[in-house]
Amino acid sequence: MGESGWPYVQHRGGPTGFLKVLDTRTIGYADYSGNRQYISVGNLGGDDRVSLFLMDYPGQRRLKIWGRARLIDEDTEPALVARLESPGYRARVERGVVITVEAFDWNCPKYITPRFTERQVRELVSGGQQEARERQPSTTVIDEAGSGALKLVVTGLRQMTARVRAYELRAPNWSDLPPVTAGAHLAVPVRLPDGSVVTRQYSLATHPHRRDMYEIAVLREEAGRGGSAAIHAYWQIGTRLALDHPANQFPLHDDGRPAILIAGGIGITPIKAMAQELDARGNSFALHYSGRTAADMAYRDRLAIEFPGQLHQYLTRAPGGARIDLHAIMRAAPADALFYVCGPGRLIEAAKAAARELAIPAGRLQYESFE
Repeated sequence: MGESGWPYVQHRGGPTGFLKVLDTRTIGYADYSGNRQYISVGNLGGDDRVSLFLMDYPGQRRLKIWGRARLIDEDTEPALVARLESPGYRARVERGVVITVEAFDWNCPKYITPRFTERQVRELVSGGQQEARERQPSTTVIDEAGSGALKLVVTGLRQMTARVRAYELRAPNWSDLPPVTAGAHLAVPVRLPDGSVVTRQYSLATHPHRRDMYEIAVLREEAGRGGSAAIHAYWQIGTRLALDHPANQFPLHDDGRPAILIAGGIGITPIKAMAQELDARGNSFALHYSGRTAADMAYRDRLAIEFPGQLHQYLTRAPGGARIDLHAIMRAAPADALFYVCGPGRLIEAAKAAARELAIPAGRLQYESFE
């Protein structure tokens, strides 16, 4: 939505204007000259059918519109083109797109992750405007959970996979947060549906050098103890937390030795931070990441871009996928390498067994289980 309240149209032809309602069956928008890398006019010349998706991210709603489009210009319909102009935008309208609506439908909101403008986020974080809070879904939990000295507020959400959602946490006044080291975690207070507050530990996936925010990624476990399900159901922009400062029971070594990082599923969260720390130091490392399918692997795309030479992926349930071979990985590692393993218990046990069989000293293998 634009600042005027009208939906802002985006397509591949260049800048476009706000969507305007012309009558009960007709909508339209102005089209301005753009980079000309994509020309929608040619497509409409061959087929006038169009569909629009209008997103209301704060309200988690999506309106689908089907219709037929026609093009107008100032020579043929100057009055109608004038109605489509965007206030305050000085560029000349190249053409107008007028759509006769034939059908529409409100889509299911279940998988729409809320998104907000920076202004809306600051309003929700500061708690300054009741109007901003009223725009929140009815399930939002705004009241503070926990009793620790570190005050945090949810300022961003990102759906990473069907079951993993990342949460951005900042100080209420957006000041710097306490420094952390790779492998650190937060003991997070979670308010359950019955009103009770429990504590769950989540590793920090943020680059360890960042001070402006923390990020945790939460895997929704339907058959779990209820903590992850409650976070997915109730945490929204503006949810407040009071918790203890980050702790680290899975620390990374602080010298120049190489590292072999091994992650299974959601265990990628501390391993990601370790990879970023090792890269910043200039340490040699390899990152082995195992998941059921590519779609199940949080941060996979980002890691592939950031560490193209170090990342090795294993897809256990995808056609043609391969399982991780811990014996081969450990056998090929440098003699002084340290191993960091995070994931389900069976991955940890397999890594410990491989290390014993290869006579790798126990001190070179560090692990953290997510079960």
